[in-house]
Amino acid sequence: MSKVLVINPILYTAETNRIPQVDSIKDTMIYTMCLGFLRAGHEVTLIAASDYRPVREERYAFPVLWFGTACRKLFMPRCFPYMPGIRRYLRNHKEYDIIVTSEVFATWSYTAARVAPEKTIIWHELAAYNNMLHKMPAKFWYRFVARFFMRRARVVPRSEQAGAFIRQFMPRVATEPVDHGVDLEKFPLSGEERRKDCFAVVSQLIPRKRISHTIEAFDRFVKAGHETYGLHIIGAGEEEASLRQLVQRLGLEKKVTFHGRLSHEELLPIVAASKALLVSTEKDNNMVSVVESIALGTPVVTTTVPYNAAYIRREELGIVADDWSAEALSRIVAENDRYVANCLAYRERLSNVSCAERFLALQEQGQG
Repeated sequence: MSKVLVINPILYTAETNRIPQVDSIKDTMIYTMCLGFLRAGHEVTLIAASDYRPVREERYAFPVLWFGTACRKLFMPRCFPYMPGIRRYLRNHKEYDIIVTSEVFATWSYTAARVAPEKTIIWHELAAYNNMLHKMPAKFWYRFVARFFMRRARVVPRSEQAGAFIRQFMPRVATEPVDHGVDLEKFPLSGEERRKDCFAVVSQLIPRKRISHTIEAFDRFVKAGHETYGLHIIGAGEEEASLRQLVQRLGLEKKVTFHGRLSHEELLPIVAASKALLVSTEKDNNMVSVVESIALGTPVVTTTVPYNAAYIRREELGIVADDWSAEALSRIVAENDRYVANCLAYRERLSNVSCAERFLALQEQGQG
């Protein structure tokens, strides 16, 4: 049994400096990953920024430590938080066998790589320079800080693109990416799943997600002779009113359902019953909704933007095409059984337990 410390200050995405308050963190990607370590038979502790602490008290399956952030105008908690207490904690707690941190371009990863480089594995997602301040801080960080002061730490990329990017600066990068894991206990399969004539969107309703493109493609699909189909839009955001107007203008009020924000328990049955998850995003990294859809056996129609697109295309877990159209929806419906079978065959690789075990195997092998 190993003792694992996970440092992931940012628990969920905030589009502005005003971090939204949530009731629970149990649906977050990193909580699921920590459960993977726990179910693999190891002790795990999570460190997160106090800015992301839920508004109500809840009990966790493992210790969660909330660290305060400092210098908040310079180190904005939504994208680049600085938690000075981490250095002291790492120096005083040497009992951990492995320290998993998120991102190379991060103050906490730098601290771990300096205090305990032989124990640190950085789980890296970005495949390009961060846009903050015209990319200058990120370029300095990768080219100087990471290259000269963090090189002893191992790096595990979350995608092929992230791996290709970070190898320019770090020498100990694992060959095989590890994507966001999912808790398969929350994605049970009865063997009798029935797909309905519908598609699902699970997304913030904001401009970069291009939900209007999805609705317009769905409209053309319906008008091409698929009048029985519906579209479920799960999520909320600033574009909801304009998207509702678009649906009304296209005469799709009876075919498009806006659900607003739903809990995992509420949204999973909708995705599981759909022919496909639809993604039109123009800016994203690895998308947890994509991983969860595949775990449910639901194929994905997506642009090439999400890093998940590489293995979706390779394993034929759906259709990958920029500006995909009604034709893609017709194809995913016509070949749905094949795509579903591919997703079900692939889902074990997305298990949070499987992902956790790959981190531990890397640490035991002592190779990056």
